Amino acid sequence: MPSRDVARRFAPYRSCLLAVFTVATVEAGDWPQILGPTRNGIASADEKLAERWPAQGPRAAWRRTVGSGYAGIAVRGGRAYLFHRVDDREVLEAIDIGSGKTLWQEGHPTTFTAQVGGGNGPLCAAVVIDDVVISFGAQGVLSCHDAATGGLRWRRDTHRDFGAQEGYFGAGSTPLVAGGTVIVNVGGTREEAGVVGFSLATGATTWTTTREPASYSSPVAATVDGRTCMVMVTRYQCLLIEPEGGKVRWQFPFGMRGPTVNAASPVVFRAGDGGMRLLVTASYGIGSVCGGFHADSFRRTWEGTDSLATQYCTPIVIDDHIYAIDGRDDGPAGDFVCIEAATGRIAWRERSFGYGTMLSADGKLVVAKTNGEIVLVRPSPEGLRVLSRARVLEGTLRALPALAAGRLFIRDDTTLACLEVGR
Repeated sequence: MPSRDVARRFAPYRSCLLAVFTVATVEAGDWPQILGPTRNGIASADEKLAERWPAQGPRAAWRRTVGSGYAGIAVRGGRAYLFHRVDDREVLEAIDIGSGKTLWQEGHPTTFTAQVGGGNGPLCAAVVIDDVVISFGAQGVLSCHDAATGGLRWRRDTHRDFGAQEGYFGAGSTPLVAGGTVIVNVGGTREEAGVVGFSLATGATTWTTTREPASYSSPVAATVDGRTCMVMVTRYQCLLIEPEGGKVRWQFPFGMRGPTVNAASPVVFRAGDGGMRLLVTASYGIGSVCGGFHADSFRRTWEGTDSLATQYCTPIVIDDHIYAIDGRDDGPAGDFVCIEAATGRIAWRERSFGYGTMLSADGKLVVAKTNGEIVLVRPSPEGLRVLSRARVLEGTLRALPALAAGRLFIRDDTTLACLEVGR
């Protein structure tokens, strides 16, 4: 068994990167937050992928050096937004996706050093909503910048304001923007500030709710029974919360004390019968819970560790089947699995595939493995169908990938690559 330090080391990196659902109009070809336009890992319908890649892998439109951190890329309106650490500053940078050149960069000082793992950069991808960009740093600094110029609109020190702890890896649950509210899993110890809503326009606190410590899982939005709600996985609970006012509609225990984390984002999907379903999953003996829900109730249909217990890979649901990488980054090579969403039964398991995360577009899956390899897969409940694979980065790939306008944006410890993967 791995030591506690090793167990802690890699857990949050991807789901902290994990992201934000924005309730706003998204243009074709945009990836304005981690896990895409609707934060389920699925690209917009107009995004088309090549059927095969050259033997050496997709052509790189450009590559560039980046600072430290595990935050993925957000893309909107021909610009990519990179959040990383350069020297002693956390920097938000706008990049032209055609050339890879910097358009503007703004930042703030940081002194963060992770208690475990050695990382010192931000974990959360930027969130682009309307004409602003939201960033959330490792020390809990929440910032709102003008998307066109980088000018600062407002900034909050959430750890100082609400008495939150940095944790082993720093803040890692990416904010959710719903309507005019920026919702953050702060984990504050004062004023019942486990989850906090901030005004998108001014940064003022609009509400606080729960005493839950923060996790590395990022919330997602869902329309259920005609109302917009938010599913949030904290350190020990899964909650359904109203974005306006912060009312908790229901909650159930999820998580475990000790050297564990909740890191994958919750997955909300519609079943074949049209009903709303929720899947939450974690490693460390926690496993998965899947069930149906309404605005006032949640009912489990299956649970346990046998089907899926993934460390930070957020699963993707396609045609009533769940695709994910089961296991941990810091253990034996993970298994690629396909699971019946209704029953939790395993349709197939490709053992020792390797750990990583994924996104979906054009009826395919792009899997980004931690060893720097990307794999193009045709999802099918009949078995694993690999179309192409290529090693495209030399370092360790933990930041979630982004797909926009036929280009795949991936980064490792030192390099950001823009790869041409469209038809």
